[in-house]
Amino acid sequence: MKLQGIRVVDLSLFLPGPHLTMIMADHGAEVIKVEPPSGEPTRDIGLRKNGEAVWFRNTHRGKKSLCLNLKDPEQKAQLLALIDSADVFVEGFRPGAMARLGLDYETLIARNPRLVYCSISAFGQTGEKRLKPAHDLSIQAESGTVFLNEGSNGEPCSPAMPVADIAGSLMALSGILMALVRRSETGKGDHLDISMQDSLIAWLPNAVGPVFAEGRSPVVKDERSWGGNAMYRIYRTSDDRYLTLGGSEVKFAENLFAKLGRPELAEICKRAPGEQSEAIAYLQAEFARRTLAEWETWFDGLDVCWSPVRQLHEALDEPHLKSREMVFEDEQGNRHLGVPIKFLEEPAKVNTRLPELGEHNKSLLNAGQEA
Repeated sequence: MKLQGIRVVDLSLFLPGPHLTMIMADHGAEVIKVEPPSGEPTRDIGLRKNGEAVWFRNTHRGKKSLCLNLKDPEQKAQLLALIDSADVFVEGFRPGAMARLGLDYETLIARNPRLVYCSISAFGQTGEKRLKPAHDLSIQAESGTVFLNEGSNGEPCSPAMPVADIAGSLMALSGILMALVRRSETGKGDHLDISMQDSLIAWLPNAVGPVFAEGRSPVVKDERSWGGNAMYRIYRTSDDRYLTLGGSEVKFAENLFAKLGRPELAEICKRAPGEQSEAIAYLQAEFARRTLAEWETWFDGLDVCWSPVRQLHEALDEPHLKSREMVFEDEQGNRHLGVPIKFLEEPAKVNTRLPELGEHNKSLLNAGQEA
């Protein structure tokens, strides 16, 4: 596997860090999760199956657990000795916390010059907000994406997905892999300062047109991506389900309106977003005439970018995802999210086993014993 031989020491908690180190574990890295005496918080968050939290199962598979009280000098010294043999160190605390523990970059790189040290925080290691506490919702609010998540009543809605967390996870993973590639040439590690807000802001190229071109925030309901385009909207069906039109290319509009017997409405879809109300109103009325199942039959074979709005359990039960091994079941009947990075050569090999809290203390901390 691609990351075989890479040792990762992970002090992060909750989602961004654990998510990225799980991806590394799936691809062969040895990931040592350092847990406080109380354990990783997600061991006890949310629904459980077969004795383990589903969240924990889908962020900590295949890892080793090292339980330490880092305020204890002896236990901290044991961790430092372990980090001396690590390739990657991941932490997700507010700036300054690692320095107070004597685990800051300068201390660790002096001991292990090849170490890739990754800090993930809400707002980064520098700047006026660096010490401000925040989780995903607050970061999205600060970054403008809650504003963009406007409901039909014109008010912002709570985002459905933790995109700041996962954006931070993926940016951190990318940075770590870049640093490991560079280290193979220089022999030197590096320090990654990953801000979840920075990571989320980097996802906004399609949203910043009004801001960068005209110095204003977008009018959400009139923008191409959020309801202003007839061919890029959510529509209600007669059974109170929903479908989406998700492609605003003219050819899709021509194909759709031709089959509906209203080819002239395709011309309206050539107008700017926010100026297509006649086509939108027609489609709202038309889609409300049939059930979602009837529309699925109607659309079959038609070259239009559309999809049903599936409930989450429906989406995760889709045969396509099963064939892609993106949802699978282990021998105990636990369902897992799969590996999205698929190599032809040396593919991931998922180890679904979860570590008990502190299970690997003895094997990892015994002097001279390899994990």
